[in-house]
Amino acid sequence: MSDAPLILGVSGLRGIVGQSLTPEVAVRYAAAFGDWLKERSGIVHPRVVIGRDGRIGGEAIYQAAISGLLSAGCRVFALGVATTPTVGCVLRADSIGDGALIVTASHNPTEWNGLKCLVREWVHLEDWEHESCARAPFAAEAQRIIDRFQEGPAYVANSLSGELEHQYNAVELHNARLTVGMMCRIVGSAIPGDEDRSWTPVRSVLDAVNCSGSTVAIPFLEKEGSVVALHATGSGIFPHTPEPTRENLSGSGGLCDAVPGLKADIGFAQDPDADRLAIVDEKGHYIGEEYTLALCAMSVLEAMGSPSARAEGLQEADSRQPVLVANLSTSRMIDDVAARYGARVERTPVGEANVVERMLALKAAGQRVALGGEGNGGVIWPEVVYVRDSLGSMALTLALMARTGKSVSQLVQDINALSAGGSGYAIVKRKVNIASKADAEPAVQAVTAWAKTLDGARLDTQDGVRVDFDTGDWAGSWVHVRASNTEPIMRLICESPTEATAASVLTATEHAIAGT
Repeated sequence: MSDAPLILGVSGLRGIVGQSLTPEVAVRYAAAFGDWLKERSGIVHPRVVIGRDGRIGGEAIYQAAISGLLSAGCRVFALGVATTPTVGCVLRADSIGDGALIVTASHNPTEWNGLKCLVREWVHLEDWEHESCARAPFAAEAQRIIDRFQEGPAYVANSLSGELEHQYNAVELHNARLTVGMMCRIVGSAIPGDEDRSWTPVRSVLDAVNCSGSTVAIPFLEKEGSVVALHATGSGIFPHTPEPTRENLSGSGGLCDAVPGLKADIGFAQDPDADRLAIVDEKGHYIGEEYTLALCAMSVLEAMGSPSARAEGLQEADSRQPVLVANLSTSRMIDDVAARYGARVERTPVGEANVVERMLALKAAGQRVALGGEGNGGVIWPEVVYVRDSLGSMALTLALMARTGKSVSQLVQDINALSAGGSGYAIVKRKVNIASKADAEPAVQAVTAWAKTLDGARLDTQDGVRVDFDTGDWAGSWVHVRASNTEPIMRLICESPTEATAASVLTATEHAIAGT
């Protein structure tokens, strides 16, 4: 048996292909998901949409997952190479499906692959109105799928096996959620392509790591100006490590070189399944994934207007206080942006499903949920899909540029000016290899005990432990210690007004963990 990790959690299943993740594992997990869908929906042949992120070697796991779904009695709608948010948009469309699978390991390197689940439900709007929603399974639901997988799924008799259909309109469905009319209604009139307002077309550069993101991003960006496809061949061969970080985009000839070299206005970098987005400004500076969510939040809140304007009824939108939802590892810049526009922020455990669960609960309670997301470049715009969506992030960023007439670097300066001291945000991340999530618990307990001895420290233990420092030398800083949901590591993340302060907080945190 392989010693390679097989990670099961709220984000689905991930493993090393040919070792911990084999076609047999994919069949079992897909069948377990199909079993669970039958129980959840009460439908003998639940409809399941399936796509894959396009990474090289993914076809075997994709076909195995289709076999598992069919063997569980599902009707399968196969999309082929498609982004995670595209699959979500297809699932959201009425009468398309009851659940979905995406064969992807997200930002993990080539040797990894996995299976990510989505389910469809109806979301309460106003009065008796409802709308279809595609979302990741909540934690309890994900655990039930894992239990089915570990117990062994039940396969149906031949006469009850499922049916397979191929769908080819997935890109159109995703782009339909981002039409000019939709964006004008939600984000205001200053949207790229709005005929009532002059707008300078934007020149973009796209790094889709030769995977699924290019299928939707290129046609969308072509409508908003012009786009240079840097790594968008669809070959599935990563031109660099696929996570859209500064290190991976700063190599010779990479996105940070290409944007100023081509005199472009902005650079967009997606991960393989295109649910995350990183941005490079017009000068070739990697601005960091945290700014993706902050820019998108500013875009939505800017369109909603100031609190006084909302109260006076000067905006079409209602006057309820907007709510942003972000996880505990997300930068405080989202709090500062919210404060500027009279909005508030709710924090959740890390994981897209946890953010969406809180968004839907708030919406059901009558709250005005404007946006959700995570600081890894994953933005959840509920008007499009309750899934992290790089295309929606592109749309909101371009809308903000059009509305304000500002460049990306100028918008970043605006956000930095909101920080403590007005100089910006310094995030420092460290990680420690662990064998299992349980191995992080002693460290979490040690940090919790240490933080309780400090004046001006606030603790949040929803997910590991996050400590916010309100006073003293570390005022304006926070540190979060937790086990990763997707990798066999423990993460230590700190944000402070300066890198020196962040390093100081992390060093003290590591001493607390070591008991020194």
